[in-house]
Amino acid sequence: MGKNKTYHKRKMLVVFLCAVCMILGLLGRLCYLMVFDAKYYQQKAQELHEREREIKAARGEIVDANGTVLATNRTVCTISVIHSQIENVEEVVAALSSALEMDEEEVRKRVEKVSSMERIRTNVDKETGDKIRDLELPGVKVDEDFKRYYPYQELASKVLGFTGGDNQGIVGLEVKYEEYLKGINGRILTTTDARGMELEAVAENRVEPIPGHTLQISLDYNIQTYAQQMAEKVMEEKQADQVEILLMNPQNGEILAMVNVPEFNLNEPFTLPAEGELEKENESSKRRTTEQERMTVEEKQDALNRMWRNGCINDTYEPGSTFKIITAAACLEEGAVHLDDTFSCPGYRVVEDRKIRCHKTGGHGTETFVQGIQNSCNPVFIDIGQRLGVDHFYQYFEQFQMMEPTGVDLPGEASTIMHQKENVGLVELATMSFGQSFQVTPIQMAATVSSLINGGKRVTPHLGVRVCDFKGEEVKKFDYENGERIVSEETSKIMQRLLESVVSEGSGKNAYVEGYAVGGKTATSQTLPRSANKYISSFIGFAPADDPQVLGMCVIDNPKGIYYGGTIAAPVIGNIFENIFPYLGIEKEQEMQYTREG
Repeated sequence: MGKNKTYHKRKMLVVFLCAVCMILGLLGRLCYLMVFDAKYYQQKAQELHEREREIKAARGEIVDANGTVLATNRTVCTISVIHSQIENVEEVVAALSSALEMDEEEVRKRVEKVSSMERIRTNVDKETGDKIRDLELPGVKVDEDFKRYYPYQELASKVLGFTGGDNQGIVGLEVKYEEYLKGINGRILTTTDARGMELEAVAENRVEPIPGHTLQISLDYNIQTYAQQMAEKVMEEKQADQVEILLMNPQNGEILAMVNVPEFNLNEPFTLPAEGELEKENESSKRRTTEQERMTVEEKQDALNRMWRNGCINDTYEPGSTFKIITAAACLEEGAVHLDDTFSCPGYRVVEDRKIRCHKTGGHGTETFVQGIQNSCNPVFIDIGQRLGVDHFYQYFEQFQMMEPTGVDLPGEASTIMHQKENVGLVELATMSFGQSFQVTPIQMAATVSSLINGGKRVTPHLGVRVCDFKGEEVKKFDYENGERIVSEETSKIMQRLLESVVSEGSGKNAYVEGYAVGGKTATSQTLPRSANKYISSFIGFAPADDPQVLGMCVIDNPKGIYYGGTIAAPVIGNIFENIFPYLGIEKEQEMQYTREG
């Protein structure tokens, strides 16, 4: 019995001691929470009584080289409701459905939804938002927001790009320079009681938004406008599928204009040209969509993607005879040809088992290399390409950096599509020499030709110039130093003279501008499949020929009727040059002094 009593006493003591330890532990934990973690839990308690509303930051503007605003903002409103603060549901539903011209049942569903805050509609015009605010309906919040606005609608649409519903950049410069344009959102903190009602005696805690920076670009509104008008005119006259025009400074790579017609309305970027307004689908209709209807939605998205594509950088094409500029520069640099070398053109050249024709079926007869480039004679370039050889052809292709992206500051630049060197025979080399059987982008051609006629330094085509804050103070200036030398100054000078003779005496005569020395090269290439009989007409020109300050390029896709580049593309650039030379301060020459000796 004594042993049992002693055992029970010990057991009770252990239980007691455990209980004391637990109580002391709980007290210790409570003291720790009250003393050391007090700030943390006070903050958590405060957050339970605070409701946060975001204040959108104004997105930075995009301005042209002269400060003309190309992308800005319009004030719009977001209408929301706080369920716990609504006093009269019917009054709120009636007022909002009337003011917003929304279906009453749709508004009711959102108003009656139990949530901390429910959005009724975004991007409401400020006038309507002000009217709703003036009603002073309990539980209805009107917050000012910003919507991107493009004053010139279709101007440079595929360059500027646009923003989504959250005002975030989607394509073009809007997405490329998002980090500078987006700004930092602010917020409003309001204090509520346990029922979620705002306490009027407690002031709002407001953190002001920081607006985005202004992006200045090299594109010139006046030049872009005129170039776009010319592109639209030739597209209509020739019933072409699309037309691209590029204008840039070949000395530093600054892009003065980049046109891709048909353009689209930046203020309605999700509206296809053939339709009025995209249908809005609610969730229930989406669930009922059949497989065929889903395919229709996919097709519509594909159509939108095509509409947004910037052909100057996103698409590749066979450059045709404009590529003879590259072949000529490589052969001159290598010493594979001299200006007084003579060739014979019977109207074709036989390479292995292929008969490759010249555009002049009767042939050019005997001609010098200078005459060969003036005449855009395929047999001459086949011959000098064979002299250069496959290894050296690829060596110069890489030296001219045509296999690398240009680095243009726009998203989605396509890469050159070229044969693997080991798969190139004499026939492939022959066609490549005059610009067929491979593909490049227009921006790559413009950048490479600029580099070959500016003295031989590779340039980076670009639009971004600098970023300024909302006070106008410069935050960042973008530097684009000319790259490595890709061809000698001597070869570059010879190319200037050769290409000036193409315009003054050869196939580029339709780009001639009286009083100016214009250099350039025409091209007419057939698209794949050849059986479709579709062509791309193009021209690349520059001036003044002995000190190039502007380079222009026009690409016309699938023109109807006459399709020769010298006939329809060269006059476009000639017309643009004639109108922008005085604007750019390029003066007429009193007398052109060009010698054509080697």
